Amino acid sequence: MIREIISKYRFDNNSDRIGPDCPFTHWRLYFKSTMKELCKSKFTYFGENAEFRPGAYAITCSKIFLGKNVVIRPNTMIFADPREGKQGRIIIKDDVMIGSGVHMYVANHRYDLKDKNIIQQGHQLAKDICIEEGAWIGANAIILPGVTVGKNSVIGAGSVVTHDIPPFSIAVGSPARVIKKTSDA
Repeated sequence: MIREIISKYRFDNNSDRIGPDCPFTHWRLYFKSTMKELCKSKFTYFGENAEFRPGAYAITCSKIFLGKNVVIRPNTMIFADPREGKQGRIIIKDDVMIGSGVHMYVANHRYDLKDKNIIQQGHQLAKDICIEEGAWIGANAIILPGVTVGKNSVIGAGSVVTHDIPPFSIAVGSPARVIKKTSDA
């Protein structure tokens, strides 16, 4: 058991991820000073006044950019692509609000090979996700590969975003569709 603990400790400290499944680093999220230190060491960029709250997950932190004043709330799951290359990044620009339980995925499973079970097919080509400045992503929304959410746009709680959302738009539903502009709200 001691070997397992040592192995887990090394994994948690050296892995390109943050989350409750990494208890030897996750505790650091409960204290602002250690949270900032951990996040600055893991993420590509971790902006001023950004926060990554306990209970949230980030996979492949080295491909995740969190701008200033961004708060990642509990139960949020952000999955960048662990494969080599520049594709599969997640870029969250300044002053973005992220509700609890938001999920972001840069790649989906393949399912086009009829002679293989889906679990054996691997993943599709990863596509970047970009959340532009000032956007608000409501609780439990899902952002899928290749999506850009425009500046100062709102994504309603529980929405599934499958395509780009223009700036200054309010989008809701599954799949999310623009229902009005923020200036008309």
